[in-house]
Amino acid sequence: MRLVVLVVLVVLAVWLIRRAFLTSSSKSRNAPPRQGTLEGDLVACARCGMHLPRSEAREAGGRLYCGEEHARLGARP
Repeated sequence: MRLVVLVVLVVLAVWLIRRAFLTSSSKSRNAPPRQGTLEGDLVACARCGMHLPRSEAREAGGRLYCGEEHARLGARP
């Protein structure tokens, strides 16, 4: 009888420890991203207005565009 009680206690302890670790890791996974994780400012395309990171924007004529096609077409009239 003592062996059964001991096994139940060990199983319960392992279950509680796993549950504690899983709860803490899921909280950190669902946390919102920190402010400092963005790579550069967001800028708007001078042609269509789409926002994109400055590092991905194309510059032509002193303005920023979302791609080569819009850079070729120029700013919206």
